[in-house]
Amino acid sequence: MRGVFVTGTDTGSGKTLVSAAMIHALREQGLSVAGFKPVAAGAELLDGQLRNEDALALIAASGQDLAYGDVNPYCFAPAIAPHIAATEQGCRIEVEPLLAAAARLHEQAGYLVAEGAGGWRVPLSAELDMQTLAGLLGVPVVLVVGLRLGCLNHALLTADAIRASRQTLLGWVGSVVDPGMARLDENVATLREVLGAPCLGILPHSPGTSARSMARFLDIGALLPG
Repeated sequence: MRGVFVTGTDTGSGKTLVSAAMIHALREQGLSVAGFKPVAAGAELLDGQLRNEDALALIAASGQDLAYGDVNPYCFAPAIAPHIAATEQGCRIEVEPLLAAAARLHEQAGYLVAEGAGGWRVPLSAELDMQTLAGLLGVPVVLVVGLRLGCLNHALLTADAIRASRQTLLGWVGSVVDPGMARLDENVATLREVLGAPCLGILPHSPGTSARSMARFLDIGALLPG
């Protein structure tokens, strides 16, 4: 399967903006790309159906007629841990529907940008977490580092966990979530030194700016098919 799995240092690190910008950048290179949000917790009813804002953003960026149920197979209303939301709804997140949806999207588009929920080790059930799902998809990982106080520790721990799972950390993207972060440039320089993976871009803090316009801040060379 061609594609990437986008994870983050934490909830609110900027994964969706980076994923959508990445889709736009890949499309500008002539690729057909589908966004994939396997599990989402935090949704509202639209025309009687639960819809997650992040999943809708990925569909919009993809520019294709993608079935919502394929892009976001598990969608829960409360913005809480996915496995808890599933339990409260009386269901269980299973891996087979996730892999089947990913396969359909990949067949339709040829390239998959999968966005996790929360961080790398977020549990989905007693036996399944985001790390395991990423491994089953068999695509390399891009880490989104939410640039704010504490990001160095979170980024290093996540990068170590990705490598410990024997998965490929293709690179990382910095996302400025706190524009007032002290010593921002120095922290970015430290991340470049210690993460052991290439920086694929730094997205500035710019509320309201479209994902398409953010694509110019990304270097997607490493994501392109060889």
